[in-house]
Amino acid sequence: MNYIPHTPQETKEMLNSIGLNSIDQLFKDIPAGYRPKSFNLPEGRSEFEVYDYLKRMANKNAIGLVNFLGCGFYDHNIPAVVSHLVGRAEFYTSYTPYQPECSQGTLQAIYEYQSGISLLTGMDVANASLYDGGTALYEAAMMALRITNRNKILISGGVNPIYRKIMYTYTSNLAIDFVEIPLEHGQSTREEIFRHLDDKTAAIILQNPNFFGAIDDHSDIIEAVHRLGALAIESVYPISLGILKTPGEMGADIVTGEGQSLGLPLSFGGSYLGFLATRQEYVRKMPGRIVGQTVDRQGRKAFVLTLQAREQHIRREKATSNICSNESLCALRAIIYLSILGKQGLKDLARLNFDKAEFAKSRIDQIKGVEVKRSSPTFNEFTVCLPKDAREIIAPMIERGFSPGLSLGKYYKDMENYLLVCVTEKRTKEEIVRYAENLEVVLWS
Repeated sequence: MNYIPHTPQETKEMLNSIGLNSIDQLFKDIPAGYRPKSFNLPEGRSEFEVYDYLKRMANKNAIGLVNFLGCGFYDHNIPAVVSHLVGRAEFYTSYTPYQPECSQGTLQAIYEYQSGISLLTGMDVANASLYDGGTALYEAAMMALRITNRNKILISGGVNPIYRKIMYTYTSNLAIDFVEIPLEHGQSTREEIFRHLDDKTAAIILQNPNFFGAIDDHSDIIEAVHRLGALAIESVYPISLGILKTPGEMGADIVTGEGQSLGLPLSFGGSYLGFLATRQEYVRKMPGRIVGQTVDRQGRKAFVLTLQAREQHIRREKATSNICSNESLCALRAIIYLSILGKQGLKDLARLNFDKAEFAKSRIDQIKGVEVKRSSPTFNEFTVCLPKDAREIIAPMIERGFSPGLSLGKYYKDMENYLLVCVTEKRTKEEIVRYAENLEVVLWS
């Protein structure tokens, strides 16, 4: 039982038992600004009271909004069978499958996930999953440094700024020369990329569709990168691959992405799923772990963990990453989702996203003073230029029942008037029309 002392004497006795004379001594290693303001805690509550309190707190959130926000995390429909199957006890309670003889189901599920990601991206091999899209991109960058023994990385300005922040945080103590290449009209600037590309470059990091929703064929960039012995890393939106050229077809060496759109709910930010795929020649430089297929003593098909290249399994200096696990349950959701859709279903879903976004563009373009940026083709996300600061319309639109998109001024200088809007298959024609009507009222009322 946890015991909180209520009297000065009790407090003194507890401190004395650990060799201290005061509360200040106990917290001396914590900077003053981070120390507890008070220990005057309220009395405990019953389970019912705590549940009721938390429910009232949760109801303060703006729930039930019609969602036009994307930025790497998307409001897609999730078939009921996904949660039904994942909720089965043999999956929901399973642990890391170190003992293959009693983990065949979990191992096969991961193997099927790896196969699905490889097919989706057009690559040879995928690992058993990573934490999220941002950490997967960081792992890909480190992988490129190991393969090339170089320390310069070019990054397109269209790469998700959240991912870039994660990568810079993880590598803050490493001697890596990052060079960000600005976009021009929403696309990767070839002239600037080729100007910075040299024999010290380990890799270039690209994204398709990029953060602004723009679609690009990076084949020419990747070809130039390969001529100098560098690698091409491509971050992708998996649903878009139903209709877009795959990274494998473009010649990419390492592919990463956020798997949330493959059957995972938004859930206030996680847990999510990072995927990473690469070419066969780089398989031993991959982070995390891979499940492989083999046979047992009786010649029956079996699955085992293989190429576990982290410090727990091999000499520390030989480890490719310190990632401690994978997102197996999230990966299971992803492969169930992909299996339900099938190849044609994924194509149909991607086309539906594209068509609905095009309809939204045409309707929003009719609003006085509003311009939909059309310098590049887009998938289901696009940029809108407003006649005022985009931040000013967020709260009024929320009050009207809409999550209107992202104010790009949050991440990009001189883009305060730009709004990033996303339309998935869940948005109906009626919702899109009402969104445009309400946006017009908010802008001009």
